[in-house]
Amino acid sequence: MISQNTLKPTPGSRKAKRRLGRGDGSNRGSFSGRGVKGQNARTGGGVRPGFEGGQTPLARRLPKLKGFRNPTGVTYQVVNVSTLNKFEADAVVDLIALYERNLISRKNRPVKLLGHGEIDKKLTVKVDACSEEARKKIEAKGGSVMVPSKGEASPKE
Repeated sequence: MISQNTLKPTPGSRKAKRRLGRGDGSNRGSFSGRGVKGQNARTGGGVRPGFEGGQTPLARRLPKLKGFRNPTGVTYQVVNVSTLNKFEADAVVDLIALYERNLISRKNRPVKLLGHGEIDKKLTVKVDACSEEARKKIEAKGGSVMVPSKGEASPKE
């Protein structure tokens, strides 16, 4: 029966601590792996992280701020009208349908429909934003585009 006082780690799973300063035969005697004299050979010696010997450190040489991140900016995933030809006629094209066909890469980012290319089917498209050119091309084929107004939530369903 196993009891706590008989438990031992698996052989080879625990590495012995390196014993410094135990004579020249140990391969870690004499200077104990610290080299000969100098700041790093002393107890408590050494320099702080990032110190470059008095040269102006990298963290101070680089500019403090770079660029600007717009807190209210929206990054759209772009889908062109020509790619909607992958759907069947009279289909409802929304964020989930676009994601399942690998036309967009993320479900949690808004989608904008752009007017590049031609469409040859009637579709109902639900997206977060749409260009005028894209709207004209879809409506010319008898389809419709649904874009939420400012206060509404996006059509993620």
